[in-house]
Amino acid sequence: MRQVLLGRTGIEVPAISLGTWSYGGENTSGPVSVGWSGHDPVAAEAALLRCHEVGITHWDSADVYGDGRSESLIGQVWGSVPREEIFLASKVGWDKGEFAHYYHPQQIRARIERSLRNLKTEQIDLFYLHHCDFGPQDDYLDDALAVLREARDAGQIRFIGLSDWDPAKVLRYADRVDPDVIQPYRNVAADTYVSSGLKAWVDAREVGVAFFSPIRHGLLLGRLEEPREFPEGDFRQNVPGFADPELLATLRTKAEALRARFPERPEPVLSALVNALLSDTPSGCVLLGLRNPAQVAAAVAASCPLSAEEAEFVRELYAEVSV
Repeated sequence: MRQVLLGRTGIEVPAISLGTWSYGGENTSGPVSVGWSGHDPVAAEAALLRCHEVGITHWDSADVYGDGRSESLIGQVWGSVPREEIFLASKVGWDKGEFAHYYHPQQIRARIERSLRNLKTEQIDLFYLHHCDFGPQDDYLDDALAVLREARDAGQIRFIGLSDWDPAKVLRYADRVDPDVIQPYRNVAADTYVSSGLKAWVDAREVGVAFFSPIRHGLLLGRLEEPREFPEGDFRQNVPGFADPELLATLRTKAEALRARFPERPEPVLSALVNALLSDTPSGCVLLGLRNPAQVAAAVAASCPLSAEEAEFVRELYAEVSV
């Protein structure tokens, strides 16, 4: 598996790293579905073991992925996987707990402690603020940062990260947070990483990057022949593209174009989609939800980089697609 230097952390991580959102299974937050259906804990554990074997050693989770179930599954494998060989990330922010707003200091402290217990580790390598909603006047940002810095000073976490669905929001708070790593939403059909100014900020400061949703929860692979419905508790309920036959047909056509352009690649579609995102970000990786060993094998096969010309072909192919 190709390795990249995750910015100023000085840590080498695989270009295709592991996201474990799906390991939490079906889940809701109030009336909103925020989890994944079809979770198989046996297959997921097998995927973790296979990831370690092939060098996918950056694992990303969060306190709210299945209300701790994702973290707990990771914590079960240390008897088979040496903890020190995994660069482990988690997050806090989407669960208010008993408080009236996100990022209450007591909630953050409690969740750091819970994540350490769930993950069965004394230190989390990278700990993110999971979103950039810090109150009407950003009232909660300074206290949230203070808690993370205290945890870093106490050795509970090594590096601080900042994440959000909107790259412009990440940029808005980047100087104040001064994160070691950012985790923005980015894929070839939803890409404001450059236009928002975030790329320029990253390049100037040598910050690490972990792009999430690089294949839009699998939608961009162009495999669906018919619209698909998802059960309660599955986040994909909130993605209209899965129910749009015209978009699905467009994505199948795009996937065929990638197979024609990259016939020598064993995973031409996946490889093109993820490596187009990395071609302009040498300090970056993508997070893929690898739910079983077969998906791990696909990720390994997809890890070859693209040339600048090839990446531009992929970006232009999806320039008019909206997911």
